[in-house]
Amino acid sequence: MTARLKHFGWGREGEGLDADEREFLLARIRERFSVDRFDEKHPPLLAELKLAAPRLQPPAVLAPLCSSALYDRAAHAYGKSYPDAVHGLLGDYAAAPDVVAYPKSEADVAALLDWAGGADAAVVPFGAGSSVVGGIEPRGAAERKRGVVTIDLGQMGRVLEVDRAARAARIEAGAFGPALEAQLKPHGLTLRHFPQSFEYSTLGGWIATRSGGHFASLYTHIDDFVESVRMVTPKGALETRRLPGSGAGPAPERLVIGSEGILGIITEAWMRLQDRPRFRAGSSVAFADLFAAMRALRLVAQSGLFPANCRVLDSDEAYNTGAGDGRSAIMVLAFESGDHPVDGAMKRALDICASEGGKAEAPEAADAHLAGAAGRWRNAFIRMPYAREITVGLAIINDTFETAITWDRFERFHDSVKSAALEAIRRATGRTGQVTCRITHVYPDGPAPYFTFHGLGRHGELLAQWHEVKKSASDALIAAGGTITHHHAVGRQHRPWYDRERPDLFAATLRAAKRALDPQGLLNPGVLIDP
Repeated sequence: MTARLKHFGWGREGEGLDADEREFLLARIRERFSVDRFDEKHPPLLAELKLAAPRLQPPAVLAPLCSSALYDRAAHAYGKSYPDAVHGLLGDYAAAPDVVAYPKSEADVAALLDWAGGADAAVVPFGAGSSVVGGIEPRGAAERKRGVVTIDLGQMGRVLEVDRAARAARIEAGAFGPALEAQLKPHGLTLRHFPQSFEYSTLGGWIATRSGGHFASLYTHIDDFVESVRMVTPKGALETRRLPGSGAGPAPERLVIGSEGILGIITEAWMRLQDRPRFRAGSSVAFADLFAAMRALRLVAQSGLFPANCRVLDSDEAYNTGAGDGRSAIMVLAFESGDHPVDGAMKRALDICASEGGKAEAPEAADAHLAGAAGRWRNAFIRMPYAREITVGLAIINDTFETAITWDRFERFHDSVKSAALEAIRRATGRTGQVTCRITHVYPDGPAPYFTFHGLGRHGELLAQWHEVKKSASDALIAAGGTITHHHAVGRQHRPWYDRERPDLFAATLRAAKRALDPQGLLNPGVLIDP
């Protein structure tokens, strides 16, 4: 039987960094802050948590689908953001839902929404809880309701139908990444959407949050794969027509993609698939500095080659993850295809990199993404989320924020945002911190920078210290013309800056859609718009 997800930390119970990974992490932290010892605190055990008595009881007909057990409520209280980790460290589970429901069918989802409406309860849709922006924590507005019901789609994870000719499949929204791919594999197909949270996130969550996958160009967001979608709302089911394309007015599925659970609960979708790749080539390229690597990145992005991976790590990011020695920026480059060899595309991309002073480090081979700097980065990328449950106990403030900007503004944008974040770390902690940058996705008209910040905080002040850094960085990137989020969604934590980014008339339109589909304001209150 598969172990259950942790109530605190990343992944499943029993999983985490091994001894070597932990020592590497701690060595980098000691070096960064010039300290040997930390004020270490440990989170309470599950059995030590104290939760308020549930305010709701499901009707008898729905009781077999529902639980108010300690584990279920605690495991659905928070996502995986830094504030979530601090609350968990403190044993603060005031945000826990009253009831967690596990529907097995769309009819169950509809019945649960009907019950919640009659009980005047807030409803939080839940995929796997990997939100890093407060997307599943019903504080604030939900307190005006008579309780909170979290609806966990984890029992609805089947691939229902495969259309091999169109390379598409109808898939239930609760399908976890690995299980989804395992069901597609016998058909020789793949969704090819691999966010960092792949193991611990679901199709419905990807669609609701406009998830960005690991692949850096061409097909980057889940938007590119949605052929049609079905969502259950308090006013009934909304299903879009399955078509390869249409020019008939605004696309209705675009109302659902990125709706973050405020309009309804996504139950299934037809998804565009691809043939499983048979041909691969990979390499890594060292550059003198980040901006030199960015010049090459722009040329690759505008070449029409469309690499599967084309990440750039600044020298500090490369060093922190073990991908480099701290003296060079690193580009991780890879191509793949299910139809044809990709050696020619790799050669042309490396020629472009060489024209900007890049030096290839790894062999041009099918397994190069598993070796050298590229392999070290890949392993660090996959294992990175497990570090949070260690670092928060050491009072380390480390978090990320990602955005997108056009090429002509990138260098000034990078410097101003990085400077604002560094200054905020100094103000908040009284010490020098570190801000690194990598490029996760790339488009012909601009890159998606992903910043990571590190500061040495103080227990008892971590939330306030984090907030000062987060606010300063977010203010700076909005002022400089970026987006508040490229692929992490809005949730509750990005709301102040999302409100500044979106047009006022669009906000009014979104509120009108909310009133039409969820007139009682049951669904995920506080996300995207106010109730």
